[in-house]
Amino acid sequence: MFKVGFDNDAYLRTQSEKIAERIAKFGGKLYLEFGGKLFDDHHASRVLPGFAPDSKIRMLEKLKDKAEVIIAINAGDIEKNKVRGDLGITYDQDVLRLIDAFRGYGLYVSSVVLTRWQEQPSAVAYQKKLEGLGLKVYRHYPIAGYPSNIPLVVSDDGYGKNEFVETSRELVVVTAPGPGSGKMAVCLSQIYHENKRGVKAGYAKFETFPIWNIPLKHPVNLAYEAATADLNDVNMIDPFHLEAYGQTTINYNRDVEIFPVLNALFTRILGESPYKSPTDMGVNMAGNCIIDDDAVCAAAKQEIIRRYYNTLCDVRKGNADKDQIYKQELIMEQAQISTADRPVIAAANQKAELTGGPAIAIELNDGAIISAKTSSLLGACSAMLLDALKHLAGIPDEVRLLSPMVIEPIQNLKTKQLGHKNPRLHMDEALVALSVCALTDYNAKIALEKLPELRHCEVHASVILSQVDVGVFRRLGVNLTTEPSYQSGNLYHG
Repeated sequence: MFKVGFDNDAYLRTQSEKIAERIAKFGGKLYLEFGGKLFDDHHASRVLPGFAPDSKIRMLEKLKDKAEVIIAINAGDIEKNKVRGDLGITYDQDVLRLIDAFRGYGLYVSSVVLTRWQEQPSAVAYQKKLEGLGLKVYRHYPIAGYPSNIPLVVSDDGYGKNEFVETSRELVVVTAPGPGSGKMAVCLSQIYHENKRGVKAGYAKFETFPIWNIPLKHPVNLAYEAATADLNDVNMIDPFHLEAYGQTTINYNRDVEIFPVLNALFTRILGESPYKSPTDMGVNMAGNCIIDDDAVCAAAKQEIIRRYYNTLCDVRKGNADKDQIYKQELIMEQAQISTADRPVIAAANQKAELTGGPAIAIELNDGAIISAKTSSLLGACSAMLLDALKHLAGIPDEVRLLSPMVIEPIQNLKTKQLGHKNPRLHMDEALVALSVCALTDYNAKIALEKLPELRHCEVHASVILSQVDVGVFRRLGVNLTTEPSYQSGNLYHG
């Protein structure tokens, strides 16, 4: 059952205040490395129930009069057509998506930086494309021994070779389509150039996870480890912060490992380092806005189980290494949970065993669990969806929501005109049919009105689902897991 555990309004207010405070600390110019997802942070909304997926961009919206955005993209990622797994689009396409999204919130995108530039043919063509769209583009170059070769890095042959990005506002947000894009390097390069020009500028880092002021093994922080199993991130106590302040705070291995180098870079550029620990660099206020720790813990534990199943499926598809499964199992053990703590798993698998075919189950916010199987007219997902809506609307099980007069033309179109072999309705098709029926049928109308109540519900399927159904579940805000097996023994699963 969904229960709010996070105060989103307090987060928007305090986070904006914290960033403004950090700008003032550096005399009016701050380069803010912005990690994670800005527009669609569904991980945060799942583990911090009450956190809105667009909270971070709404927070920046409050600062839009003093902020501008730089987007960094690794030229090598352009060359190899690197793809964002969650969106299925390449990094270079995502840069355009990010620019459109920022502009939609009234935020000023001043430029794009192509990092690790080595005259890659695709990157050269991409720069021309961006400039043709009226965007300013800058090039940053690889530095031998980066970042440990500090004398070279902080010199005219290091950061000094990079093109200086012209900025005009006091808050410069540096973001990217994904990890490895060079956000931090862009920030530090800019500070080097600003300092040579006599401009005092500072650096800060904004990442939601791990949350620095909750325990190391708190389920929310463990869920972050589960989400980054492919990156081998490990949460740890910040030893620099503990030594400097006698206070236990949480960071992750990469930031802790790189801090001595960053500290030396800051000292070389600015004369002294403004920070005593990697925790000092952060501005995240999420931990201060948790209002119900029990609700947050319960949500995070469910996310850990979901990440475990996602990894099982990725391994089955050949997209992940088996070692990631072992890491997920260790995280589950640390959180003291098992798959039995997700009731829809047993419900879906029991239904599949009884019927001998694909099955799916949903746990509604009132605690009811509804399972369904594939029928001659409907896929298991569509059948479950209609049964869940009937339950929420108080409609008896025996009542039909979809008229055969509506279903049959859709099936004929699929099989006879569009060449599909499967006549059963996918979820999107079932929802279109339900919308048509709702024009003349009262039961269909009130069932359709219950659709928003599926948000935050938990679903498990006995087989890997089609991308169509997965997409519908995502848009409905349903939390989905599946068994790591396909319905058929085919080699291709489109």
